[in-house]
Amino acid sequence: MTIETGAASIDRRAASGDHAAELAFTTALAERAGTLLVERFEKVERIDYKSAKDVVTEVDQLSEELIISAIRAAYPGDGIIAEESGEHASGAGDAPSGGVGRAWVIDPLDGTINYANGIPFFCVAIALVEAGSPVVGVIHDPIRGETFAATAGGPATLDGREIRASVKTALTDYVVSMALSGRALIGRSRAIRKAVRVPRAMGSAALSLAYVGNGRFDAFVQQGGLSTWDVAAAGLIAERGGAHLTDLEGGPWFDLSRPTRTIGVLAAPPAHHAELLEIVRGSRG
Repeated sequence: MTIETGAASIDRRAASGDHAAELAFTTALAERAGTLLVERFEKVERIDYKSAKDVVTEVDQLSEELIISAIRAAYPGDGIIAEESGEHASGAGDAPSGGVGRAWVIDPLDGTINYANGIPFFCVAIALVEAGSPVVGVIHDPIRGETFAATAGGPATLDGREIRASVKTALTDYVVSMALSGRALIGRSRAIRKAVRVPRAMGSAALSLAYVGNGRFDAFVQQGGLSTWDVAAAGLIAERGGAHLTDLEGGPWFDLSRPTRTIGVLAAPPAHHAELLEIVRGSRG
């Protein structure tokens, strides 16, 4: 049996548990935002520069406004952390990044540079965090009409079907989403390239990380540059798909208090996570 939520449906097994209502709400909301993105794709009217390498469009802002408005109407007591407008305190006045109570973590358009340049690889990312941990995560790719989803107590799904991370036995067969930086960039990149079949950089961290949940990417590694909204939903999906996630020190992958653009994540099947982590860490200089 399925629960209808707009263009997609959620398998009742995936929606079971304490967060069924939030999962259905988040899925439908991500799809609504995705419709907006598609309607305006390749019709962007304004591009502003947040930094030398980071841009924002009016579509990012319109999508975020749509999402926040819906959350405020449905869950007025919850906090919100959004990429463009920052933190919105909970009804009790708590700062969402403090890890108290519930907070929605929103990336209204992950892959903005792709979007602004007409490259069809981007997504909407929405997560619900309770007591500092993601409990609902949805990544919607409006170009492909695909929705990745998970709850903390259920399986990862793609359009309602349960998915699993890669089961490849050899690291040399891995296709890895890779984005590295820093003084040891050349060494890290060379070491990983030698260990795996091929690395890729797609321009949307959230969608690439969600791909680990169903094995499209065997692993994901990014050294820094990520923010809470990049990893909250996608990390939960990859984890519930069976991948093991850590930061690049081997510690917890999710921390609401981490500053913007300082998060690094390694996601891989348990059989090869430690080996990949050792390669990355051993290549530091």
